[in-house]
Amino acid sequence: MPELKISDLFVTVETEQGTKEILKGVNLTVKSGEIHAIMGPNGSGKSTLAYSIAGHPKYTVTGGSITLDGEDVLEMSVDERARAGLFLAMQYPVEIPGVSVSNFLRTAKTAIDGEAPALRTWIKDVKSAMEGLRMDPAFAERNVNEGFSGGEKKRHEILQMELLKPKFAVLDETDSGLDVDALKIVSEGVNRVHAANNMGVILITHYTRILNYIKPDYVHVFVDGKVAEEGGPELAARLEAEGYDRYAKAN
Repeated sequence: MPELKISDLFVTVETEQGTKEILKGVNLTVKSGEIHAIMGPNGSGKSTLAYSIAGHPKYTVTGGSITLDGEDVLEMSVDERARAGLFLAMQYPVEIPGVSVSNFLRTAKTAIDGEAPALRTWIKDVKSAMEGLRMDPAFAERNVNEGFSGGEKKRHEILQMELLKPKFAVLDETDSGLDVDALKIVSEGVNRVHAANNMGVILITHYTRILNYIKPDYVHVFVDGKVAEEGGPELAARLEAEGYDRYAKAN
């Protein structure tokens, strides 16, 4: 069974004030098919974890390990991580002027699989995934994220995930900026891919509203770069009622 394992992870980032330690010994194991929600206040290290898994050059791992099926993720380049089965849905997806969505998706699929998908099958798969996400077919000819609304950007991220079929997806605040309808559609997309591919999911969020649609098996509370508490879905319900104040007082 595929497994993503994070052990005693320490990560720093360079700021105008100098080197700052963000993650301070994070341990987290996600098995195939599991959904782990990571919650916590701003600045607690949630997004830093996401970008460290993906290999963002801004973040420096100073201790610990990340392994995927026993293979050292930290030794892999960003594209090698993607080919190994890791996917990151970014909180703020970047614009790529001059590159259409359709070309971007097919290029990404070719890079992941090592060969171009058969055109007839690919067109059918893209059309089906777009219909599931309530996306207009004309969307495929727009430039990647250029002029997209927040909801369109998030749907495009889930479209990528559905077509690339990763082993593990890290969703960094996918619910931010979504209205109720878009949140439901995006959540349905995540659930569809999760069910079809037995994908493991790390779902990073501030709020419990997305957890009404994507049901976590485990909830982890991040505070000051560490996991402060772990539990099941009932922990998310308690956070909704009580907030994060008691963790701040404990620190």
